[in-house]
Amino acid sequence: MSAISTPTSVGTDSVRTPSNAFSAINSEDFVAMMLSELSNQDPLQPNDTQQLLDQISSIRSIESDQSLLESLNGMVDSNEFASASNLIGTLVSGLTEQGSRTSDVVLSVSRTTDGPVLNLFNGTRVPFDKVDEVVAPLDLSNSDGSN
Repeated sequence: MSAISTPTSVGTDSVRTPSNAFSAINSEDFVAMMLSELSNQDPLQPNDTQQLLDQISSIRSIESDQSLLESLNGMVDSNEFASASNLIGTLVSGLTEQGSRTSDVVLSVSRTTDGPVLNLFNGTRVPFDKVDEVVAPLDLSNSDGSN
């Protein structure tokens, strides 16, 4: 019987997290491994079918969870971009991409890998998650005080 060695240096590339291992395998790969295991098993001591079905169910559940997570992340990204777009024409204050404080009217919104970025009238850019104050635009159509 051979011993299974464990990596001695935790945190190196030789150690994988479970989420990376599951994301690297797809349904076709799993079916190929399952068929290979079934064809190479000892006929006098067959593998436990219930255990095999449990493994298939677990893989399907993990795939489903990953798919749901990807869908939810997409929805969150879209919602965040829509929220940032609603700030066009409003006065915002926050930290620029370089970390300096700025405030001005939002001219447009850009979608980046780090999330939405507000493009201000003065030429600065403020990541949406770095906005700390929003001032609603004034309704100047009724500035004389009459209704």
